[in-house]
Amino acid sequence: MAMPATQIRRGMVLVFEGEPCRVVEFRHHTPGNLRAMVQAKLKNLRTGSSFEHRFRAADSIEKADMETHELEFMYQGGETYHFMNTENYDQLEMDEETLGDNAPWMQPGMRILAEYYNGKAIGIQLPQALVLEVVDTAPVMKTATKTASSKPAKLENDVTINVPEFIAAGERVRVNPTTQEYLDRAKD
Repeated sequence: MAMPATQIRRGMVLVFEGEPCRVVEFRHHTPGNLRAMVQAKLKNLRTGSSFEHRFRAADSIEKADMETHELEFMYQGGETYHFMNTENYDQLEMDEETLGDNAPWMQPGMRILAEYYNGKAIGIQLPQALVLEVVDTAPVMKTATKTASSKPAKLENDVTINVPEFIAAGERVRVNPTTQEYLDRAKD
């Protein structure tokens, strides 16, 4: 579906030079007596690379025809991750390259949102928070407070994050997988 470049918005997915690209930032610019333009920062959804492009106001852009499906992670076999579509129970596979930095966060039974372009999954969206167990960290300091400094902690999925000094090995914590930040102790 073609539309004028002046209708570009943040988060929109465009087809740019045959590739699906998400608009990260944009700025509508009209310099003095020159023609209007839209300066956009785009991220290629296939390769993950970011770049900038200047569209003329008269340029026609094509919005990508994206589909979103909820998938449930079932298991991992080698570098292949197996999912089930929760709407029609179809099973599908994604490789580690498609999952990118999200791969270590996969847990059996986890539900994710997958974005599809031309029938192929090109990206996923993880939940806002995951509960994981701390398997290795420095001992708890007796004088530790909530505002004290942090220490590295290895989680059960082999990802290392920074946690407050009062967290001990064996505790369950809530983590934001997108930013890899400690949120709080898990309330069981």
